[in-house]
Amino acid sequence: MVESFWKSRLVEIVECMSTVSKGNASVLTSSAGGRDIYMVEYGLKEDFGRRANYNSACGAKNPEHYARKGLDAKPVLLIVGGIHGGELEGIVGVMNLIHLLETGVDYRGRRNDYLYENAYRFRLLLIPCMNPDGRARLPVDSLIDVPYEQFVYYMQGSLKDGTLCRWPDCKAVHPIKDASDFLGSYFNDDGINMMHDNFFAPMAKETGALLGLSEREAVDFSVLLHGGANTEIHFPAIHYLPYLIMMRQQAFNSSIEAAYRRQGLPFSLQNQVVVNGEQPACPSFNLTSALHHTCGGMSMEFESNMGLEAPGVKLTADEILDSHFVLFEEMFRFAMKQA
Repeated sequence: MVESFWKSRLVEIVECMSTVSKGNASVLTSSAGGRDIYMVEYGLKEDFGRRANYNSACGAKNPEHYARKGLDAKPVLLIVGGIHGGELEGIVGVMNLIHLLETGVDYRGRRNDYLYENAYRFRLLLIPCMNPDGRARLPVDSLIDVPYEQFVYYMQGSLKDGTLCRWPDCKAVHPIKDASDFLGSYFNDDGINMMHDNFFAPMAKETGALLGLSEREAVDFSVLLHGGANTEIHFPAIHYLPYLIMMRQQAFNSSIEAAYRRQGLPFSLQNQVVVNGEQPACPSFNLTSALHHTCGGMSMEFESNMGLEAPGVKLTADEILDSHFVLFEEMFRFAMKQA
């Protein structure tokens, strides 16, 4: 049975958008399959006196040519669910956050006064589902209690010979559409996994739209919400970031570990500062890496527990949603300290 607060269906996203009044709901772009990708904005976009893109400003040795942010500038936060459309946890988290910011309570009817009362301090960009094609392909509304092999089929699909397309080999062919029998919910309708698009010439217009948004908005802190099977909640290390950004992300990582410990939720502290010999032989430059290079901001990847019927840590639907609210709260607190 799917909990009533577990809002992840595309029709539920559309319904949610129709109720937004305190924020501004819009369509960021459409997917490869022609489905709308919705975004909700809170707080007005500020003029940061842009004269150059971020990379060019860095070449001039002064990022203020890209964005001149005074002490009174509101931090710009970008939170994106459903990069992999079948990873429902982030979709549910963003949907409940939007409902909270609109009404003062989440879909469970629970208050979070800290988020509600402090949202005005930020420019918030909230995308419930960046990959509606993948979400439309998932035939269930919750993966909680789903057996592991079924989960693999739903996520990465199957190959022409009928075998499961498992992680990480699901990235060995890209785009994967012509090699698949069942195209899993990782991918858009063209078989593109946005996490591993060609960011210098994006194959997916969804990818281009997200990078363009980050660039236009001069995002200070972006988080892509993922599902990490039955792992402890964690942030994987992101490669190809400047040392200062890795240090900031490590500081956030440490602060949020304490928050999860207070809540009794499992969290694995993974080192964010990866340099020299600590890097793998071929570190991936993925979508999270690319987002930093459009705007200069922190860029992290949140891996949620998924509550599968499988070995490892198994959280309930309530605990999974709670873990996302811990993330949102700590993003607010951290961004205010950095401002």
